[in-house]
Amino acid sequence: MEHDIDLSGYSIRTDLAVEAHELARQHNESDIPGVWLQADDSEPGIMVTRLHVQTEEAGKKLGKLPGRYLTIEVPKLRNNDTSVEEQVIRRFAVEFGGFLKELGITEEHKALVVGLGNWNVTPDALGPMVVENLLVTRHLYQIAPETVGDGYRPVSALSPGVLGITGIETSEIVFGVVEKSKPDFVICVDALASRALHRVNTTIQISDTGIHPGSGVGNKRKAIDQETLGIPVIAIGVPTVVFASTIVNDAITYLLGHFGQSMAESNRAFNRLSMSTLPERKEPYTEEDLPDMESRKTFMGLVGSLPEEEKRQLIHEVLRPLGQDLIVTPKEVDDFIEGVSNVVATGLNRSLHRAVDEENSAAYTH
Repeated sequence: MEHDIDLSGYSIRTDLAVEAHELARQHNESDIPGVWLQADDSEPGIMVTRLHVQTEEAGKKLGKLPGRYLTIEVPKLRNNDTSVEEQVIRRFAVEFGGFLKELGITEEHKALVVGLGNWNVTPDALGPMVVENLLVTRHLYQIAPETVGDGYRPVSALSPGVLGITGIETSEIVFGVVEKSKPDFVICVDALASRALHRVNTTIQISDTGIHPGSGVGNKRKAIDQETLGIPVIAIGVPTVVFASTIVNDAITYLLGHFGQSMAESNRAFNRLSMSTLPERKEPYTEEDLPDMESRKTFMGLVGSLPEEEKRQLIHEVLRPLGQDLIVTPKEVDDFIEGVSNVVATGLNRSLHRAVDEENSAAYTH
């Protein structure tokens, strides 16, 4: 749709590479040169997406740094189901172990795990809670090396807090610790922001491009990456918040999707098809689930007929000047953060220490 309003300044950002790729594809009918993507849904209930941004030009189109991004999406993860969590732990451990091998990191390399975030704010406490459940061993190698058996590696951990608590940039704290303790690689764990409701509390992202503390809520901070630290930096993130504009946009899409499926069901019923053959309601709705353009205009007026990205930007443009584009998290975030931090910590323990497996990993977490 043609208009004279410049909405580029109101684009809604995301920390997830798969969402950045989806957004970029909306503006490119063909595949984006320099971007390799592979989706794997071979395991029921889990979608793993591998995205490799191979060039600087491709990175600019996506708004992401060149590197590898791996996303694990599990819709049932937000249900706090222990069997689902164990399934995710197994897959996360395997995928993260493969990530280490791709970077040339062996069992002898020393690790520093940094839990980013504010432990006083529940949606931002993922990093510190992961650190609490890690198996740290570096001190044992220094004071009692004879007590360390085979299958372990030196692992240290740190929760540096945030600038508002310490008065020190997080990157400065991490740089100082790296300089003194000399790990071979760093793992940063942080909470992220998503541009889709269905990915909040259901997604884990792993990348080798480092991390920008506070970027999820629009705070500009110095990067923690290989360029600044001089060693590989692997970032692990889970989206725990969305912007209010995202909720409004997705609510409109869900309404249109509901109307579209209801119309389709009515047509099937009219044709005397068995109701047992009707598809289940799903999330998220795709373009095929929505009604035709005329019906959208009937239901939602002009807003209903706007392309997806223009609709997002328009809502953002309305809410931001009023100070109403709030950062929102689900009410069950307390239970979720506790559960997903255990998932990430247990997966890391299994990946970093060969001696930790499915049988004994519970002994190393709280």
